[in-house]
Amino acid sequence: MGEEVTIYIGGVFASRERAVVKTLLGSCIAACLWDPQSGVGGMNHFMLPGSGNADSDSDPPRFGVHAMELLIGKIQRLGGDRRTVQAKIFGGGHVLQIAGSAVDVPTQNIQFIRQFMTCEGIPVVAQDLGGTAARQVVFHTDSGRVLVKRLPPARFSPVETEQTHQREAERIQTKVGDVTLFDD
Repeated sequence: MGEEVTIYIGGVFASRERAVVKTLLGSCIAACLWDPQSGVGGMNHFMLPGSGNADSDSDPPRFGVHAMELLIGKIQRLGGDRRTVQAKIFGGGHVLQIAGSAVDVPTQNIQFIRQFMTCEGIPVVAQDLGGTAARQVVFHTDSGRVLVKRLPPARFSPVETEQTHQREAERIQTKVGDVTLFDD
């Protein structure tokens, strides 16, 4: 079966050997990339499309742009070819209803991942995005096979974590002109 790895928000893993990568998603996105020519595959798990600061080079991998570039880079260093990589994308579930929230993180995440794949010319061969269910994703790096299980609300426990991320998204995206306002 190979190595078993669980990744969390900000996690990025790739391997040229057989490995099983698991994650649990709510509004976050997991992208599984696999190069069928080399057998190299990997997965990331990100929380938001970007940090709100387009000039920042220090975005941690919990942000989509950085997480995608890190994953693609790892796959290439392991012998994968960016030109033959395929994608399977998951998440963006509306698992929380936060009163008064103006930021729709799941929709922004879905729009980002679709646009990123289109811009980079990476074909999306499978997807399970949106809805109201949390998902458990299990990715086999050697074959590109993905198992997705939608979880009933009672089985998805990191609600507090999701609420924290929702507040973080709102804080990051509060802007006045060219100034980003941060709450303490």
